[in-house]
Amino acid sequence: MSDIIYLRKKTDKWKGTEVWVMLIETQRLVIRDLQTEDEVPFAEMAADGSLNDIGFDEDCGSWMAEWVAEAKEFTLRDNPLMDYLAYTVTLKDSGIVVGSVGCSYYDDLQETGITYFMGAKYRKNGYAAEAVKAYIEFFFSNYNVHRMIATVRDENISSWKVVEKANFILTEKKRYKDINDDKEELYRFYEITRGK
Repeated sequence: MSDIIYLRKKTDKWKGTEVWVMLIETQRLVIRDLQTEDEVPFAEMAADGSLNDIGFDEDCGSWMAEWVAEAKEFTLRDNPLMDYLAYTVTLKDSGIVVGSVGCSYYDDLQETGITYFMGAKYRKNGYAAEAVKAYIEFFFSNYNVHRMIATVRDENISSWKVVEKANFILTEKKRYKDINDDKEELYRFYEITRGK
């Protein structure tokens, strides 16, 4: 459970509309809305190839601005049953961007799934599990969705340990072709339900 969750409303003075502003604080992290300048640290994290499995390749700097702009637009629509919702994870004490957390709708499975990544140099500190736990708490408190899934390649032990630490339950292992896969791979399927 996160220490503090803030969810504020503000008015967009140019459009005259109210929009949600995401701000979740945990003991060590802040989860906030994506900002245009986040494209730089995200592209730097991907430059070493460690984010290839999630579609952020070494050349993502050439298209990261478009991805951030699209993600910001989806955040304004705020529909986890249609879009991906991505937020930036920063260190609370320094503001350094360390990764991202959010959710994505799987059209093929008709389910909403957790999404997250941490830059390679920020892994093995428990940040991913802390961010996922806080986001799950926020998600079930703010959306009328009662279940979330996680799909993790079987060989990605670190990632399935993250979702297990966040209280996801393993439901099955099967071959599956995710959106960034060239062919079917062995995946672990997890779920978490409201109140778990």
